[in-house]
Amino acid sequence: MEQIQKTKNSAFNPVMIKLIIIVVMILMLLIPVSMIKSIITEREIHNETVTNEVSSKWADQQEIKGPVLTIPISFQTLDKDGAPIDYYSNWYFLPDQLNIKGNVSSRSLERSIYEVIVYGSNIEIDGSFLLDKELNASHIKKIHYEDAFLTVGVSDLKGIKNQLNMAWNDDSILAQPGSQIQNIIKTGVTIPVKIQKGETYHFKLKMDLQGSRSLSFIPLGATTNVDITSNWTAPSFVGNFLPDHREISDEGFKASWKVLQLNRNFPQVWLDDKANNNQIYMNQSGFGIDLIVPLDDYQKAMRSSKYGIMTIALTFLIFFLVEIMNKTRIHPLQYAMVGLALCLFYVLLVSISEHSNFNLAFGLSSVGIIGMISLYSLTLFKSKKLSIMLSTVLISIYCFLFTTLQMVDYALLMGGIGLTIILGATMFYTRKINWYQLQIDTN
Repeated sequence: MEQIQKTKNSAFNPVMIKLIIIVVMILMLLIPVSMIKSIITEREIHNETVTNEVSSKWADQQEIKGPVLTIPISFQTLDKDGAPIDYYSNWYFLPDQLNIKGNVSSRSLERSIYEVIVYGSNIEIDGSFLLDKELNASHIKKIHYEDAFLTVGVSDLKGIKNQLNMAWNDDSILAQPGSQIQNIIKTGVTIPVKIQKGETYHFKLKMDLQGSRSLSFIPLGATTNVDITSNWTAPSFVGNFLPDHREISDEGFKASWKVLQLNRNFPQVWLDDKANNNQIYMNQSGFGIDLIVPLDDYQKAMRSSKYGIMTIALTFLIFFLVEIMNKTRIHPLQYAMVGLALCLFYVLLVSISEHSNFNLAFGLSSVGIIGMISLYSLTLFKSKKLSIMLSTVLISIYCFLFTTLQMVDYALLMGGIGLTIILGATMFYTRKINWYQLQIDTN
């Protein structure tokens, strides 16, 4: 009985000590994995910096707001001594009908090894104003219809690529630079117009507008209709309203919105004293599209690095099982070199993907690391059969990882199922091992 207990203890201690060493090494390898994640984040930030720089020179994100019709009004009141005092305010009108049609053509600009998505667009704005509103205000001296003007907001004026001529009923009026109502529209163009009370005015404006990343609109019409078509295949619909209709295909997308004045929290007509509050509500009601890359190379690399601990643990498990079942001694330093080789995969993946396609980078990195570890295992295992088995497992792991990276919406589900299968297979193949009788060759 004493001899049996001694045998068990002598068998148990070396195996457990080796297993503890392996676990500690896996935890230590989290340090280089974390450093690699930092490298990926740094490269991603640099990429974002380049994107912002290129976008600022091409044209940044664009938001179209307007047109807003402004009519100056002069008021007269009396001071405490009875002397008349004149002061001025603006009377703002929004369109009764606003229709926007646009065709957005995306393209890519290259800066060094980086690629930036930008777009050019043809925007057509038309609609009508009905000037039948009465002004309920005291001390009105005069409503200056002759000084009325339209303002069309464009967030980045560098993007305007043609002279803007507004068709105003039968007139064609050239737009002037700058906004005169910066409390409502900070950047844009001004168009002086001739109006009379009670009349209906139709307008039409065409602009060639370029920008980057996003294009959005403010629904200023009592009824606002927006129709956008584009060759971009991965739009993200953002803002306060989603499209009523959308079609997305390999050729691009079509989307249309219809927004009523009852759907937003600002009126069609107001004076200056309400301008600041209405400007806030107007900005909150914006909607449009983002031209996003569904999952860029840095995001894929970061997601793949999160599986680094799984890859290292499974590879070490194979080495450990070969060691205890095939009576092969593998030094902790040899485990460490294999672990560092697995970490090197992510460095190769990021560096190669910056100069080529991500899928090609993943394939080249996988082949390089799997080949290096497999050739190294031939000397350690002293068995071609076991090395081939290791190569097969590594290929399966990287195929599983690649498949998971291609799935955006189902990545978590795929990862959970895959890890469950891996754990189940490990339990199946080790179910008959008597861990109390295992012994590592110490000769």
